Amino acid sequence: MTLADQSAGVVTDGARLLLRHPPYLYYMVSRSFSRFASQIAAVAVGWQIYDLTGSAFQLGMVGLAQFVPMLALVFVAGHIADRYDRRRVVQICQTLQGLTAILLAWGTYAGWITVPQIFVALVLIGAATAFEAPAGSALLPGVVPEGHLQKATALSTGVFQVAMICGPALGGIAYALSPSTPYVLMAAFWLIGGLLNSAIKLAREVAVKDPPSLRTLFAGVGFVRSNPAILGTISLDLFAVLLGGATALLPIYARDILQTGPWGLGLMRAAPAVGALLTTVVLTRYSINRRVGMRMFQAVIIFGLATAVFAVSQWLWLSVAALAVLGAADTVSVVIRFSLVQLATPDDMRGRVGAVNYLFINTSNQLGQFESGVTAALFGTVPAALIGGLGTVAIALLWMRLFPTLRNVERLE
Repeated sequence: MTLADQSAGVVTDGARLLLRHPPYLYYMVSRSFSRFASQIAAVAVGWQIYDLTGSAFQLGMVGLAQFVPMLALVFVAGHIADRYDRRRVVQICQTLQGLTAILLAWGTYAGWITVPQIFVALVLIGAATAFEAPAGSALLPGVVPEGHLQKATALSTGVFQVAMICGPALGGIAYALSPSTPYVLMAAFWLIGGLLNSAIKLAREVAVKDPPSLRTLFAGVGFVRSNPAILGTISLDLFAVLLGGATALLPIYARDILQTGPWGLGLMRAAPAVGALLTTVVLTRYSINRRVGMRMFQAVIIFGLATAVFAVSQWLWLSVAALAVLGAADTVSVVIRFSLVQLATPDDMRGRVGAVNYLFINTSNQLGQFESGVTAALFGTVPAALIGGLGTVAIALLWMRLFPTLRNVERLE
């Protein structure tokens, strides 16, 4: 059974059972609040930084401020999640994020907030996220009934997509009302999420592992390097997102190129998630069951071409459509990549390989923002986005030659 086949069974008795199971319900709602808060932050912080500075470089630094703590802490965070109560780890992280959002709201409303202070807040949020993400992912198996993990994963993913669609639009509307309003919403979502985590009761407690050593801490890195298919898969997505991070420039496109406002920025922020959600619905009914390696490369190429179309667009409707196609192509790549990595990794290595995957894939979005901001400052906004899109296509073509084993993968199983 493929990942898509497993996801197709979400709207069944199994899903209704999960929604009547309090630990999972508390978990899902808590994680959804975190995702909503993060998406609101992406709009609010980006718009505020650009409004205060008018600098594409400073806008790119938003990504770097979140990337650095993730880079420094992700491997330690993975072991923390294995040694301590994951509910408390997530709760502490959400509480820290909520308190940071309160400071941002207060400073913005009172008018004393400065750009350096906003970046310090971003570093704190990034550090909390570095611990929250692996602990939250590791908590999932403990909050679902036996035999329902795949359905729980699929259901959570669908809810997170809704947050990614609605969160940016909510952030844009809130910012249009007042620059401090989105931070108030973020604080409420994170603090409520923390309270919900405290209500989770686990039927199966996590056994404490042996203390980590440097060798075991970084064993996942060595495994990825020794496996060409996994290395090619992870690195392809890393460089594709790094070069194709045009979404970091959306505040510039909204205000200076497309002549729209925060509502238009929120619409564009939501467009990739809309494309991703629609594609997820299709993939739950129609499996990708042949030439999956080539399909992944094709999806990355489409991702790059959609980025290039967005770069040169002068119309909001075309920009939104290009971003939706971008999100759809990325979803195809994600489904194939996730399945390939899981099937090629032995069970006793999946946690450490997952840490490597989290580092290189999830934080590549923030590093991509930095790259886009720097190139926009050097070459201009439209050339920077266009170079990123065409560069993504070039990377996909190059990786097809460097990793023929990955290109020739026929099936997910």
